[in-house]
Amino acid sequence: MSLYLVESTLKTAISQKEDFEKEVSSLKSAFASQNINLIEVQVSKDFSRVFYIFEAEAADQLESLLKEHDLQIDLLKEVRIVGKDLDEVKKEANNVNYLVEWNLPEDLTMDQYLARKKKNSVHYAEVPEVSFARTYVCEDMSKCLCFYDAPDEDAVKRAREAVNTPLDSITEINK
Repeated sequence: MSLYLVESTLKTAISQKEDFEKEVSSLKSAFASQNINLIEVQVSKDFSRVFYIFEAEAADQLESLLKEHDLQIDLLKEVRIVGKDLDEVKKEANNVNYLVEWNLPEDLTMDQYLARKKKNSVHYAEVPEVSFARTYVCEDMSKCLCFYDAPDEDAVKRAREAVNTPLDSITEINK
């Protein structure tokens, strides 16, 4: 089984976490019956964007099921988790409040990315108020999503500066 990132724009107006959680619960059950596991879901604070991580046999099977459930698919890519193992994420998925997106440079390989991450991660200690949780790196090396628990957006920016890693956008997550 592989991991897949699905980015989605919500089609229906949702403004309360309870309504969103009902939709996610329904989706999780429907997908589980097709042997697709919803590992993690994060929604922006304003409920406009959703980031799903699924575990599935194949992208086409996942895409077909997403379309059957009328989910807007803005992006669907195979990803690799970095920083935690999958079982840890399943237990701690709700312990983040910021998501950083970084569109990776075209010439960066996965091995280079992993070596850079290993070398620079020690510098997170310079920003103790920020807790790095995990990263999902697209297997095609187009982008990565990094999850943090932090007091505010400025703290996340300081953490990214400490590890000498750029960012393209920051999304506050609805906890």
